[in-house]
Amino acid sequence: MSKLLHISASPRAGESESLAIAATFVDAYRESHPGDAVEHWDLWDGTLPAFGPTEADAKMTLIRGGTPAGEAAEAWEAVVAAFHRFNAADKLLFSVPMWNASVPYVLKQFIDVVSQPGLLWGFDVETGYIPLLQGKKAAVVYTSAVWAPGLTSAFGTDFQSTFFDDWLRWAGIADVTAIRHHPTVLGDVEDSRQTAMAAAREAAKTF
Repeated sequence: MSKLLHISASPRAGESESLAIAATFVDAYRESHPGDAVEHWDLWDGTLPAFGPTEADAKMTLIRGGTPAGEAAEAWEAVVAAFHRFNAADKLLFSVPMWNASVPYVLKQFIDVVSQPGLLWGFDVETGYIPLLQGKKAAVVYTSAVWAPGLTSAFGTDFQSTFFDDWLRWAGIADVTAIRHHPTVLGDVEDSRQTAMAAAREAAKTF
């Protein structure tokens, strides 16, 4: 049995385009994979730990070959638990709205929490980073309200998918399906939405 984990970065609930498209994906996935487990991790629900001074101190202690102690040890336990929640799924669905040309800060927080030495990555002084995630695949719903392919830079720049796709590859996830909803400000919102919904349904069938 496989497990699909939907990690959502939008706080807009029923008003969110990315969540609506992701819900279409999940519904189609359940129909096509009735024996699989499906979990939703809303990054805004308060379960994602912080990654601040204490957590950073614990990380650097580990990199230097030490063992975190006291408050740092407790903070590190929460970081490791978050990683294992993420790593327990072999199939990942991310809903990612564009915020200020990039991703919502809560998704960057998630990345900073789970991207840890010995868990998500290793390192070789001669060859560089070693991705440690193996056998996973991801589907990513990318949405935006102003930026769209083909528009000039006056409408923004896509650092959303370029950043997130790079992180997925760096982590070791090479099998990535992108589902995009980028309507222009000229009024093709519904056409773009329906195209994205159809793409989500089709991708989910064989995911």
